[in-house]
Parts: sequence; structure tokens; C-alpha cells
Amino acid sequence: MAIISLQQYRLIEIAGVDAEKYLQGQLTCDVTKLAVGESTMTAHCDPKGKMTSVFRLIRVANDQFYTVIHHSLLPVGLDQLKKYAVFSKVTFTELNFPLVGLIDEESAFSAQISVKFANRCILINPESAVQFNADSTQWDLADIQQGYPILTDKTQGEFIPQALNLQVIEQAISFQKGCYIGQETVARAKYRGTNKRAMFAFNAETDLTPELGSSIEMQLESGWRATGTILSAVNFSHVLWLQVVLSNDITPEQVFRLPDSDVSLQLQALPYEL
Repeated sequence: MAIISLQQYRLIEIAGVDAEKYLQGQLTCDVTKLAVGESTMTAHCDPKGKMTSVFRLIRVANDQFYTVIHHSLLPVGLDQLKKYAVFSKVTFTELNFPLVGLIDEESAFSAQISVKFANRCILINPESAVQFNADSTQWDLADIQQGYPILTDKTQGEFIPQALNLQVIEQAISFQKGCYIGQETVARAKYRGTNKRAMFAFNAETDLTPELGSSIEMQLESGWRATGTILSAVNFSHVLWLQVVLSNDITPEQVFRLPDSDVSLQLQALPYEL
């Protein structure tokens, strides 16, 4: 079992009598259907439907929620999320509780909150000392392999939720709930088919790690052309893993590589259908 300190994430408490109502009007998921103790991936968009943050939302109590959010999305993501909170009875507090990730086995630890998904678990504020045995990149690797998008400040505000496959991940997007910021764009992408991008996973045997936000290259008859946007990158045991946002009509036969190199990128299957 891998035991990981999730140092790349921050924990934000959102609480108050208006917490559910406020989040319902902000997030892509249906907050009212999230039971106490449950969690889901979700996104917060700007009025144009572009995501300023993607995070795991956890319902702790009827009027209390936690978000586990990538540190690089702060403070912009948090500032945008609480932009209209002045009109509601809701508070936002960053908590200094330890976050521990477990991979591959059931939790044998006690904690204030234990959140399970896929073959993983997040422990919030463990009640005893934890001995870590894996690097935080192993958690990011699991995200890539399991198709959970890792949004950072390098691509913050660039994509609509469907470009990162959120429509098929847990309850990240509800198409039945009422209005929320960016809903018009998100709904149009579904019902009018306006979204032309999706997130794909690649790997390659190399020690290279490209910059986030940069492109890969696609082979054409006339040569190579820059394409896509690298969302996340992890090099683990000399194997590079990438999340890349590309045109959603690529075929398995298409050939890709790292720019200006002979490093061929292999398309990897995701555990869901787009």
C-alpha cells in the first residue's frame, strides 16, 4: 500500500447556513444530491464556462463542506469561488489539517474524515502519526492513469469542463440542476455538440518532463505539427506520463511525439468511455 503526503493539495472549509445554496449556484455538480460523507469531483467556471478550479468536494455535514484543491489554483480559484459570498451566510477557511493519500488497499488508519474513490482513499487529519512510503508524484500518476484531470495554474481558465472529461467522472457535472456560473456554455457543449476537445493519457520511456501548458506534436504526411495542451506531467521510474487536451476525434493510429525529439508518445486507454 502506498502512503502519500498530499502536499500538492490544500483543504478549504466552506460552511454556514447558506453553504449548500451558495455552492449549488456556483459549481457544476448537484450539491443538493451529495449526502453527508460523500464526495465528488466538480468544477467552478467563469461566466464563459472556462474552469478556474477543479477539486474534490466533500460534504461533512448539512451546512459544512470541504474542498481538496491543488495548491497552484489558489488564490485565484478560491477568490473566484467566494466572489459573491458577501451576499450569503457562508464562510471560507483554509485548514491546516494533514492530507494523506492511500493507494491500492482499504484504509487501516483512523481519521477525522476518510474519502474513498477508485482504489484510493484520502485521509483528512489522521488521528495518529503516519509513516509515508511513497512520493506525492505517485498520487498524480494514479490520477493520470485513472483519468482524473489535474488542473494547475498553467492552464487555469482555458478549458470548459467537458474538455477535461468531467462529464463522465463521478457526479462532476449535472445537466438537470438549476443555473450556475458558466452553465450556458457547459449545456451548449452537451446539447449542441460544440465541445471539440477531450483529455487523453500518454506515456513514453524517457527522463524528459515537458512544461505544463506546452504542446506535443502530431505526425502528418508533410511532417510534424504542434497540437494539444499538456495539462499534467509525471515522470515515474523513467516513464513519462502525460495528460493532454486534444481534438476529441483523434484515432488510435495517430502518431504523437514530444516536440523536436525522437520520443514517441503512446496513447493509453482510460477507464471510462467518452
